Amino acid sequence: MSPDSPNIHEVLAYEIKKEIADRYFGFRKLIEDDKLDFAEKTRQYSFILEKRISFDLIRIYIALKEEKLILRFLSLTGLPSDLFYDPYLTRSNTIRQRVFSGVRIHGLFHSSRFKNLIFDCYDRLEVHVAEYRTKFGELNKYREEINEEIETFYRKNDLGSIMGFLKTLGDPNKSGSMEGGMEVGMAQHMEAKMHITPQLPPEHYLPVIQSLPPVASIKGELKSIIRAAYEDHGAELIHLLAKKPGEAAR
Repeated sequence: MSPDSPNIHEVLAYEIKKEIADRYFGFRKLIEDDKLDFAEKTRQYSFILEKRISFDLIRIYIALKEEKLILRFLSLTGLPSDLFYDPYLTRSNTIRQRVFSGVRIHGLFHSSRFKNLIFDCYDRLEVHVAEYRTKFGELNKYREEINEEIETFYRKNDLGSIMGFLKTLGDPNKSGSMEGGMEVGMAQHMEAKMHITPQLPPEHYLPVIQSLPPVASIKGELKSIIRAAYEDHGAELIHLLAKKPGEAAR
């Protein structure tokens, strides 16, 4: 063997390091892929919140219009008082036209059409909240699975011990003069750099929304809120929503 050829200790040190690295980084990549998938699912589920629940609620806010009636509705349903609510929403003709576009209004009289409009909005809201809560629960379960994977990873791959072992590969008193050990302080640096952060819960990214009460359980109070809203501005809203596109601008 020539003086420049690697000796058996160097070859063994290299092979050991490669096997440890392949196992460590292979398992780590699986976890990182799962965390990326969690982030993508969170983004997808936020669509339900932002595009469905928000439209359901904004329609109700516009129909009720008065803040005191909106707060009564939110208190009745147990929804957060700031969930997609902004007083500007109830005053914007552009937003009103957009959120009610394609919404069917039914009933013989203005009063019944107004009442049915809000009850239909609530029915859709109840469905979308239930769907959102199901997806939220799936994210919670997924988060638990990811964190269990991380715990298993550290249990099977004690990074401190691995780094300590790699350091001995260059210690002639411990491993038969194997070369290629780790420099002083590198083990601690690598351990900190390779740390996997546990997956944060979905409520870190998305709001928690409680299930809505069935409409039958709040029907009396909801009718009272609707009646007050109709007496104040209901007929005007129904008249505006009944206009064909472009009529209001004439």
